[in-house]
Amino acid sequence: MGTPAALQVIHDEHVAVAAVLRSMLPLVEQGPGGEPGRFFDLLRAMLFYIDEFPEQRHHPKESNLLFPKLARLAPELMPVIRQLEIDHVQGEGRVRALQHQLLAWELVGESRRAGFAKDLQAYVRFYLEHMRMEETEVLPVAERVLKPSDWAELDRTFENERDPLAGGVADPAYEQLFTRIVMATPAPLGVGRELHKTPA
Repeated sequence: MGTPAALQVIHDEHVAVAAVLRSMLPLVEQGPGGEPGRFFDLLRAMLFYIDEFPEQRHHPKESNLLFPKLARLAPELMPVIRQLEIDHVQGEGRVRALQHQLLAWELVGESRRAGFAKDLQAYVRFYLEHMRMEETEVLPVAERVLKPSDWAELDRTFENERDPLAGGVADPAYEQLFTRIVMATPAPLGVGRELHKTPA
């Protein structure tokens, strides 16, 4: 049996969200420069994406299906699963707080920049560590202990509403969001020019 489809989807979605998170840090370090409209628009789109896809679609599939199966078959993982569940609960609130802080920076001004930058850096570290735990401590055990019938159910669930940045089919309702992220973000995630460089 090859790699289960669900494992590949989880990995691909982790890669996509990590790319978005890592792209945000240099953007914030550069600041809005002479293009504040484009700058804040792009960061808003990225935070909305994280809230809408990883937080609202990816995490519930793990919490509602993958983790309960593993808790039954590999009870030694319970401390890790509990921590991951705590992360899932905290993550949604943290990304919503960042959305508010970004709006404050845009509307109130430079005095709000440092607070947003600090909390964004902490959130990126938190999220990357969360994914590292899943990739190194949970998924290898899942591949070893879950049965083909478990994987069939997981494959169906994780392939449904896949993240378009991770190879899923884009819902037309989100087309503008993903086009904005891909076209405005510099490589390797997107195809846009660097934020403060003029076109050749």
